[in-house]
Amino acid sequence: MGTPVKLQINWDDQPTSQKSMNSHLTVMTDSCCHMSDRNNYLEIKPSAMSKRKAKEDSGANGECISQVQKMLRERFCHHYAAGKLFGVEHQYRHLLDLLKRTTVHGESNSALIIGPRGSGKTALLNRVLKELKEMKQVRGNLLEVRLNGLLQTNDKVALKEITRQLNLENVVGDKVFGSFAENLVFLLEALRKGDRSSSCPVLFILDEFDLFVHHKNQTLLYNLFDVSQSAQTPVTVIGLTCRQDVLELLEKRVKSRFSHRQIYLMNSFDFKQYIMIFKKQLALPAEFPDESFAQKWNTNVQHLSEDKIVQDVLRNLFHYTKDLRSLHLLLMLALSNVTVHHPLITASDLQEASKQYRTDSRANIVHGLSVLEICLMIAMKHLNDVHEGEPFNFQMVYNEFQKFIQRKAHCMYNFEKPVVMKAFEHLIQLELVRPIERPNIRAQREYLLMKLLLDNTQIMDALQVYPNCPVDVKQWAASSLSWL
Repeated sequence: MGTPVKLQINWDDQPTSQKSMNSHLTVMTDSCCHMSDRNNYLEIKPSAMSKRKAKEDSGANGECISQVQKMLRERFCHHYAAGKLFGVEHQYRHLLDLLKRTTVHGESNSALIIGPRGSGKTALLNRVLKELKEMKQVRGNLLEVRLNGLLQTNDKVALKEITRQLNLENVVGDKVFGSFAENLVFLLEALRKGDRSSSCPVLFILDEFDLFVHHKNQTLLYNLFDVSQSAQTPVTVIGLTCRQDVLELLEKRVKSRFSHRQIYLMNSFDFKQYIMIFKKQLALPAEFPDESFAQKWNTNVQHLSEDKIVQDVLRNLFHYTKDLRSLHLLLMLALSNVTVHHPLITASDLQEASKQYRTDSRANIVHGLSVLEICLMIAMKHLNDVHEGEPFNFQMVYNEFQKFIQRKAHCMYNFEKPVVMKAFEHLIQLELVRPIERPNIRAQREYLLMKLLLDNTQIMDALQVYPNCPVDVKQWAASSLSWL
């Protein structure tokens, strides 16, 4: 169909009737050719339409994927717990009741949330605050001030941050206060309206609470706890820490003003609940704009949770650490592989993410070192073996290196001491070696005591994949003791 047909007709040898019939044949053949061309044209048009439709679909799909990535990254980074909190029902009720008494009844309180890193302290607090703000009596009637011991390193910085978060910069202006307490009381007075019950409650959240203990005279903690004990603006102070002995670090006057309420979190969920947490963290909510995509995504998450490969990956991580931030990091790495052409997370994505998560960053740094720096690392390894982990200095490392050079002079270049010193300093910059004491101006660099931050296994594993590593160097590393 569509191939032109050639008709060779000898008009002179044929009768008139035959000629007319042949001419009719030619016309029909031409018309067939034109029809076939038209059909070909019609066939091209639908394919162009389908391409346009596919392009529109991919655009819509791309928008869905960007929304999914934004939503899940926000959940993983800001520790928003999706779904039910496992194993902390009692702590949840305790904290909710405590904050409800402050926000509804104008009662001042203080409490500490104590637990290991990644046990869900921030997630628990965020969940309680979310429920509180949904209550009619509380909505828009709670002021939050969040301080972090890593950022607010002294009371002056902390006070500036409190002023900023309470939007009182204009009220304070150029006023000069005699003391920290006077300044804090002024800030809280500026927030008051009417009596204690009608005043707007203020919630102070102190993350890394144990670091505030090291502030001079613990002035910030003293004044915050003092305000929470007095009949002024309703104030609640919540501290988050991973140190169980934090109360022992408080001064007597500070401790006497603290309520001694302590809420402990210990990651008590089992593997079955861990799988449920995995599903909840990856699941899209019902209010997601594209319902069909959300349904497809959530069905895929359900299949992943039942997949044996995925369960093995999660079981390894669960036995390694129950820290939910580790789970978030694993899911974040897997989520980064999602694209328009690869719209759903697969078991292989989680496997690859697990490999990336378990990659030893320090061992990776060793791959980029020079042979001289590798030799110095091996010399330190041998010194650790001989002296049972005692600290060493550059001179000891250099002497160990020289012994190896004398034994293998035919295959190794004997570097001058300043060059070796430069290589040693580079290892310190890479944080593979750390000085155990603060450098003194008078002390010679060669005799500063150092500690190696890699263990023998990490060094040997890195040497196995080090490109073009001399055989003698590998043998020297493998020998149990250095020659004396």
